[in-house]
Amino acid sequence: MSAAAPAPAEVSPAEPFVHPALFYRGKAEYLAGTVPFVRDGLAAGDAVAVAVPGGNLELLRAELGPDAERIRLLDMTQAGRNPGRIIPGVLRTFADAHADQPVRIIGEPIWPMRSELEYPACVQHEALINMAFTGRDVTILCPYDADRLTPTVLADAEATHPVLIDGNGQRDSRAYSPDQIVATYNRTLPEPAESPLVVEVATAADVAQGRRLARTRAGDAGMPDDRIVDVELVVTELLANSIDHGGGSGTMRLWTSDGQLVLEVRDHGLLTDPLAGRRPARPGQTRGRGLLLVNHLADLVRVHTHNDGTTLRAHFHI
Repeated sequence: MSAAAPAPAEVSPAEPFVHPALFYRGKAEYLAGTVPFVRDGLAAGDAVAVAVPGGNLELLRAELGPDAERIRLLDMTQAGRNPGRIIPGVLRTFADAHADQPVRIIGEPIWPMRSELEYPACVQHEALINMAFTGRDVTILCPYDADRLTPTVLADAEATHPVLIDGNGQRDSRAYSPDQIVATYNRTLPEPAESPLVVEVATAADVAQGRRLARTRAGDAGMPDDRIVDVELVVTELLANSIDHGGGSGTMRLWTSDGQLVLEVRDHGLLTDPLAGRRPARPGQTRGRGLLLVNHLADLVRVHTHNDGTTLRAHFHI
């Protein structure tokens, strides 16, 4: 596979949003597929942002030289450590700030060091981008390390991206099926290895008890004060949401595993909106921000929803 610059993604007259996957092998192909994308956008007057893991971010910064000062640069391992935060906190934030012009973004949410625990949330995020940006004059190029990522990850990328680019050129994806990916990875969450702390919640007093217990467990685990506050906020939002929208009650479970504090809330509510918690809040919006706040504060959010209810887990690094 050569390192020649791939052809730019084509824009359908009927759908301005473009979401190509770039399969690259090595630094030369990475730069050949990303640098022209950035510079073509700058030449056309587009707003351009790059959100990729730190090593690739520095590679691009060095190659772009002075042009790097004209774009928004983000380390995806920080800004997008929780995949549920990427659409509202990275992609939509930038696109909405430049709603009066075309937007180009390089977003790399999946890299080899992503864990098996994180991956389902990552691939669902990639599928949901297509729904979140339909009709927008936005192009989001997603690089995939074809040398280091597994065949399953690359196959999933073909299902979440309508356009595929590699050293041989550009083609439409015959496997494109983002709704199927969202459904496939809506999986039962694995049970914890240790016995969790369990709290049944049906009243405001129960919410307060759950918050106190979570604060104590987070402190005992050695979390800093500012993150303990974040845990309390997430507990409050999720438990209140169960009472208001989950059938009037819920069950909180709390445990630690592999250097993380895990908060789980189960209730009988059905989460029918796949973009819940992934839309930025509108100016003046006072309600409907609970899941958005959870995605903003947690290091990982996993959700399983089915006919009998919904389970949501928020993970916090200790």
